Amino acid sequence: MQPALAPETNAAATRVLAQLGIQLVAAPEAGCCGAIDQHLAAPDAAKAAMRRNIDAWWPYLEQGAEAIVMTASGCGSLVKEYGHHLRDDPAYAKKAARVSSLTQDLAEVLAREDLSHLRRGAPQRVAFHPPCSLQHGQQVRGVIEAILTGLGHELVPVQESHLCCGAAGTYSLLQPELSGQLRERKLGHLQAAKPDLIATANIGCQSHLAAAGGVPVAHWITLLN
Repeated sequence: MQPALAPETNAAATRVLAQLGIQLVAAPEAGCCGAIDQHLAAPDAAKAAMRRNIDAWWPYLEQGAEAIVMTASGCGSLVKEYGHHLRDDPAYAKKAARVSSLTQDLAEVLAREDLSHLRRGAPQRVAFHPPCSLQHGQQVRGVIEAILTGLGHELVPVQESHLCCGAAGTYSLLQPELSGQLRERKLGHLQAAKPDLIATANIGCQSHLAAAGGVPVAHWITLLN
């Protein structure tokens, strides 16, 4: 979904990583991570997507690729669990475990780099929404916030940052009323301090919040570019 709705995200990630001397290699045969099927209680379809992606990535891992980088935390949360979901598959268990061990959110990659020489735009007042898939699923907390403040942006306080925005994979489609209530509550907190923009780390959250908010919503990597 992200390449269609927000192509600027991967483009920005590519430019930032290039500035840091990190080469990206595309795997054109890879597709959906399988999260949507997993959300919809279709585990066989999800596992088929997992196997397809493992087959697509595996040649590059054998050639020395050091990480599988995710710019959407919802995808990263599931790919980090490939090893668990395919643990009983004799043909894929070991490969899936390796894929999961090498999968990193973009923020985890950048947190290890010296970002001081990146080109900086004007500092902005940012309300950051940490997706559930990042802070609860992957247990990655405070990393993006530290990157943004380290580059001169001001993060405004946001109440109840641990709560879901209502996107939750397919939840916004299957439970629109409850999803809308969660979004209204979340946007109230995100917009309370009148930020210049709202930043997040998952295309589902980004699209869901942008559809009803009065403040622009963007993936956080675009602030580094």
